[in-house]
Amino acid sequence: MMPPTFASLRKALLALAVAAPAALAAAAPALAEMPGQQRTQAPGFYRMAIGDFEITALFDGFIDRDRKYFVGAKSEDIIGLLDRMFLGERPEIQTAVNAYLVHTGTNLILVDAGAAKSLGPTLGFIADNIRAAGYSPEQVDTILMTHLHPDHANGLLRPDGSILFPNAEVRVAKAEFDFWLGGEAVAKAPAPLKPFFAMARAAVAPYEAAGKLKPYQPGDSLLPGVESVAAYGHTPGHSGYLFRSKEQSILLWGDTVHSHALQFARPEVVIEFDVDKDETIASRRRLLAEAAAQRLWVGGAHLPFPGIGHVRTEGDGYAWVPVEFGPIRSDR
Repeated sequence: MMPPTFASLRKALLALAVAAPAALAAAAPALAEMPGQQRTQAPGFYRMAIGDFEITALFDGFIDRDRKYFVGAKSEDIIGLLDRMFLGERPEIQTAVNAYLVHTGTNLILVDAGAAKSLGPTLGFIADNIRAAGYSPEQVDTILMTHLHPDHANGLLRPDGSILFPNAEVRVAKAEFDFWLGGEAVAKAPAPLKPFFAMARAAVAPYEAAGKLKPYQPGDSLLPGVESVAAYGHTPGHSGYLFRSKEQSILLWGDTVHSHALQFARPEVVIEFDVDKDETIASRRRLLAEAAAQRLWVGGAHLPFPGIGHVRTEGDGYAWVPVEFGPIRSDR
């Protein structure tokens, strides 16, 4: 048999090159259609450990705040601070609304309850995210309210106005209770603010009727490992809650900061909703200084989700250091 010539080899290779793709295409399964974009986000919860306590941050959604509501500094300074966070071109600032679920081993405590759908469709996901995190509203036994603004209190109710947390006792500072549910403040309030009083009353009324609304005085014992922290000014009884376990602590401070871009660097910047602006600034300065000095974990209702991190000093002000996503660890 004669050995193949170069020409015959070349002809055979060319034939193989033509035939192989067709054979592979015939053997390969048909490609699936390109899927549509999902356009949904992951469930809004994040967990961490503080000693033996499990902290679960819950995302209720967001509010777009017009930057004109932030006052106390020159307009160019505010725009400059927003520019540093790539927010300077936006007329509105996206502001998260967070709540916190704390499992102490003996109690399941919710700090604030979100807005429900009272402020629009971008809010009202606390109950969904409690369930996504492995719990149910029925398992919550205590709700600690930082204050009674609608983005914190309206989530206490179902859409039909009934109690969402049937087994929970609601605790709120006495000064906060008196301001929103007493008659003096609402009588003096300007007309645009009167609906806020009505919403606060409606949010807690079913709990009060059931004997489950319990105001407390400063210094009152709340629960083991939990103490209230005065943060007055934003509202008259605005309060944070300090959770301690095994020499670790986290301060859930409510509305002490509304904008991480502005108020860490410039604590004197206030939002127009602050009832007593001077007291708000004094409370913010005190809590920022304590959090930085003590290296406290902090959880904020309006800090970018999960709203947990540390405060550090920076120049004449402060800076926010957010938690790093990771596994639940008790050695932080």
